[in-house]
Amino acid sequence: MKRLLPILLVVSLCAGISACGNVFVRGALLSNSSISGSISIVQLSSVIDGSGSAVQVTFVTFVQNGTSSSMTFCGNQTSLFPLNQTVRAQFNPGSSCASIITVVIVI
Repeated sequence: MKRLLPILLVVSLCAGISACGNVFVRGALLSNSSISGSISIVQLSSVIDGSGSAVQVTFVTFVQNGTSSSMTFCGNQTSLFPLNQTVRAQFNPGSSCASIITVVIVI
């Protein structure tokens, strides 16, 4: 019962405020992800984004425990992914490509 009271209070407050009009509630979730493995292929290319524009991207293939995974990163990121090195990359996923946050070479 004690948990129900704060929830009801918040719901009634939101309902009261939204009745006044012109109230906007916005939020964003940063969903950074990571991938790691030995770099086997790095290729610079371009793709067409949702607006029809060409965007430069870097295709990277990671190999870990015999399984390969490919990622598409925005821009020319070829210097960040040396071949045959184990790398861990953190990124924010995107519709055409992922934006790199950090890249670490694992020794």
